[in-house]
This record gives sequence, C-alpha cells and structure tokens, in this order.
Amino acid sequence: MRRLVIKIGSNIIADSKEGLNIKRISSLVKEISYLHDSGFDIALVSSGAIAAGMRKLGLKKKPGDIRLKQAAAAIGQSNLIWAYEKCFKDFRKKVAQILLTREDFSDRKRYINSKNTIYTLFSYRIIPIINENDTVAIDEIKFGDNDNLAALVSILIEAERLIILSDVDGLYTSDPRYDQNAKLIEYVEEVTDELEKIAGGSGSLIGTGGMYSKILAAKKASDYGIIVNIISGKKDGVIKSIIEGKTIGTTIKPKKERLSSRKLWIAYGCRTKGNITIDDGAVKALLEGGKSLLPSGIMEIEGVFDIGDAVYCLNNKKEKIAKGLVNYSSTELEKIKGKKTKEIENVLGYKYSDEVIHRDNLVII
Repeated sequence: MRRLVIKIGSNIIADSKEGLNIKRISSLVKEISYLHDSGFDIALVSSGAIAAGMRKLGLKKKPGDIRLKQAAAAIGQSNLIWAYEKCFKDFRKKVAQILLTREDFSDRKRYINSKNTIYTLFSYRIIPIINENDTVAIDEIKFGDNDNLAALVSILIEAERLIILSDVDGLYTSDPRYDQNAKLIEYVEEVTDELEKIAGGSGSLIGTGGMYSKILAAKKASDYGIIVNIISGKKDGVIKSIIEGKTIGTTIKPKKERLSSRKLWIAYGCRTKGNITIDDGAVKALLEGGKSLLPSGIMEIEGVFDIGDAVYCLNNKKEKIAKGLVNYSSTELEKIKGKKTKEIENVLGYKYSDEVIHRDNLVII
C-alpha cells in the first residue's frame, strides 16, 4: 500500500475571527478523500489547536505564556478534530486522533507501538490526524513545530512521500514577500547549508515554523528516501496534481541509499544526553573506515548519561560528526577514556563490550 503524510499548518486552516477556516478544511479534505479513494494510506499532521483555542479564550494574538498556550491547545484540540471529522464524514471517511510527544519517538518501545497503532488504523482504512500533545509537552510548544513532527511520522510509517502545505508556493531564492525578483526553486537535489541559509527567517504570527523548519524537515525525510513536496496550501487541486506528476512548488529529491529504520530513529528520534569528543584518529575511523568507537579515541566526556543513551560524537573543533548509542555510562567512560580495549576490565573490574559505540548503533551526521 502506498503511504502519504500531509502536513497542514495553522496558517493554512486558521481564521482570525472564527478560529478555524472550515471552508478551507473542507476543500483540503475533498482532495485528500480523492487520494484515499485511489488507494493511498494517508496520515495528516495538522496544527490548528492553539489557533482554535485562542478564539474560545477571546485572545486576539498568540499567547506568549506557556500555560496559556497549553490551555488554548486543550480547548482548541477538540474543535480541530471535530472540524476534520465533520468534513471527512461528507466523503464517508473515518478519522482518528493521535497526540504525540517527543518521548513517543525517543523511547524505542513507544516508537514501535506508535507505528503499530497507525498501521492498524490504515488496515481499517481510517485516516489518523496527528498533532503534538501541546497540553503536556512544554518543549514542543516552546521549540518544536509540526514540520519536524511530519518528517518523523513519515519516517515512522515508511511513507513514500511527504507533502508540506505552506502559505507560499514553495522555496524561493529569497523571501517573495519582500523581494519581487525572488524565484521559485522547483527542484532540490540535496539540502545543503547554503539552502538552509536561503530558507532562514521567521514564521507566521499563528504558527511556530517558517520555511527554515520545512527545509530541515525535508532533510530528515529525504535522508530516509522519502520524496518531499513543499506546495501552497491555499490553492485548490495542488495535492492531487502533485500525485499526478505535475511540477508544482518545490520538490526535494530523496536519497537513493536510505538509512535503516533503526538508524533513522537513532539520528532523528531519540534525544541526546551528552557529547563525546574524539581525536583525529577516531574521527577518521568513523567517517572513512566505517568503524566502531573505541575508548582509546575518546578525549572528553560531557553530560550525564547511562548505557543505551544517545550521544553526539564531536571532533576537536566541537563539530558534530556522528550520533550513537553508548555501551557505557558517562561515569564509566570518564574512567576508561583514552584506554585501550584490553585495559577496560582492569580499570572497571568488568567489561560490557570492546566498543563504546558499535557501528550498528552509530549514524554519521
């Protein structure tokens, strides 16, 4: 079965007077239902809860206070899912609500359980509508955005395509709101540092993400071999046209060699608990030799972490080069850093593994 993830932002479906723009939601639902009838499994990642809650609270601008944002999200989420349920019902579609936090991706068991739940919904031809659980996830409201969530969901369910709906037609060479000479970038081979700089800038007053967050999300999804389209969410027929192969908006090419599901989880799902600075020899072994990280190459330990936690590997310039799951705690590594493998048991009195991070649990970034 072909799978799609469609991300709908607050700026697409929010209405300053009514909270939610039901007419726009209905129009999007019509297109999505057509694709669903064509045989696609579709997951929606939709913002809009806070925007809907703002109206009920009588707020005219997005609240800055975290507790007020959480209250708005709690009030507005029911409105958001009701709007989708009502609109999808017109096309005889059933929906389900899924609220996720970062911990659902950080914890491997919860990660797999989330995947199984979505797959079960697909088997019953139900469309999951996914949002961050803003009422409890402070970090997600403060720093997160649903572009990132959409990318992680795409990887989670092994989607073939991620469609991100924007308030502009795609990625431009500069901000089209201020530069009349800005040109649409129709095709992106690879998300580079230069491209990230082009996409930099602030988002809307309603949402939390701008074009920069969309490009970062596209980078994650394309690393897994997922096609990413950034298109206008305010024009009718564009989602259908993309699937039909028409050139619309910006398309980010997927990488041919995709990482495994587990390595993608290590790279983007689990949170890092610390840093390990390694010497030039270890850097070369990881980057060029595809080797595991041994204690002899470790120079410095930062943070407090336990066995199985994720850490970044830094070079001597403090640049991130890799991320992996450790076989020893930070306390243990302080004792064996710089030591040879054969010395581990003499220092600690035991030995879990020759490797600090095995190459199967390490991702180059």
